[in-house]
Amino acid sequence: MRPLAERMRPLTLDDYVGQEHLVGTDSVLRQSILSGRLPSFILWGPPGVGKTTLARIIAETLDRPFNALSAINSGVKDVRETISRAKKQRFFDSPNPILFIDEIHRFSKSQQDSLLGAVEQGVVTLIGATTENPSFEVIPALLSRCQVYVLEPLSKEHLIQMVDAALKKDEYLSKLNVAIDSYDALLHYSGGDGRRLYNLLELVTNFAKEGEQFNITNELVQEKIQHNIAAYDKGGEQHYDMASAFIKSIRGSDPNATVYWLARMLEGGEDVKFIARRMIIAAAEDIGLANPNALLMATTAFDAVRKIGMPEGRIILSQAAVYLATSPKSNSTYLAIDAALDMVRKTGNLPVPLDLRNAPTNLMKNLDYGKNYKYSHQGANNFIAQEFLPDELSGKSFYEPGNNPAEQKIRERMAFFWKEKYGYLKK
Repeated sequence: MRPLAERMRPLTLDDYVGQEHLVGTDSVLRQSILSGRLPSFILWGPPGVGKTTLARIIAETLDRPFNALSAINSGVKDVRETISRAKKQRFFDSPNPILFIDEIHRFSKSQQDSLLGAVEQGVVTLIGATTENPSFEVIPALLSRCQVYVLEPLSKEHLIQMVDAALKKDEYLSKLNVAIDSYDALLHYSGGDGRRLYNLLELVTNFAKEGEQFNITNELVQEKIQHNIAAYDKGGEQHYDMASAFIKSIRGSDPNATVYWLARMLEGGEDVKFIARRMIIAAAEDIGLANPNALLMATTAFDAVRKIGMPEGRIILSQAAVYLATSPKSNSTYLAIDAALDMVRKTGNLPVPLDLRNAPTNLMKNLDYGKNYKYSHQGANNFIAQEFLPDELSGKSFYEPGNNPAEQKIRERMAFFWKEKYGYLKK
């Protein structure tokens, strides 16, 4: 049996719920649809507000071939094959086929580049769907060839309308004797997402029996959701829970758990750039100077994923994640900057010592700015002992080398230079 969200998917503009500013009477997009002069455009809005549904309705209304790709699973090859197929669907003066790309923000630059020619030449009319700001996620060349329409979250009235319609019109739910005592829990847990709302309604009504009265209460909804819903939610609690598990697995040097949580996030549709950004932070916070190459690896992985996209990007993420998990760990620089920030907040704006100040003018030189500063490269080993902190903080240590081979060498070097000033010889 098809899911309720699919069974209730509207087929015409008149059945479409919400987005009156786009598809209501005399709205810009509706007039474009009815006139048949449809530009390429991007639908930008939160999940579950009808982006895919609207694209399908437009294709059905205009009687155009509809080709759909998901940016999560499609590569440049898929785009080219779809465009080639679209060319074959055009006969004489027939209108352009519609190419719908869900989550277009996940397409890499090369994947988006592969669309340009077909859009510019009118081989296809592109409809892209995105939950991210297209100004940041869609390349300028493609964005300039498209209109951008913003979809709003579904209102409480829209969501209630959808629930009532499902109970009245759905081929299965209409046979049940279901009453809604309160909509509050359904609306709360749906988060304005129509698809999630239908999933929740279907979950709860699965417990109803034909011929028996079934009342949906807030308590019932909460109970059934807590026991049955374990879906990954990019905007909810599991988004942060899984990211936390991923980072803690890296920190704990467990490559197996690391790739497991990576897989969970990828399978749940997590933005690969979010994952890559988290790895950059982990490389600095948890690995640091124990393996400085970790930050280079994570940064390179971020750039590579942006260029390659999915699904191949999963391989790059896996390589970087395993590298980070198996690297030696140190949070010494993380602790150092926090300790320094804490001291700044406690001591305020201590003056910069005169010898460390810049002296670009004669007046500043006359005020002894830069006087007695010693140029480090003129000393043995490019070092001359001198005070670089404000007098009030002289000898205060913020950075403590970690207990790993790389930072042990740093400790030895600092002890050689600074002797006992910062306490490095005492360890």
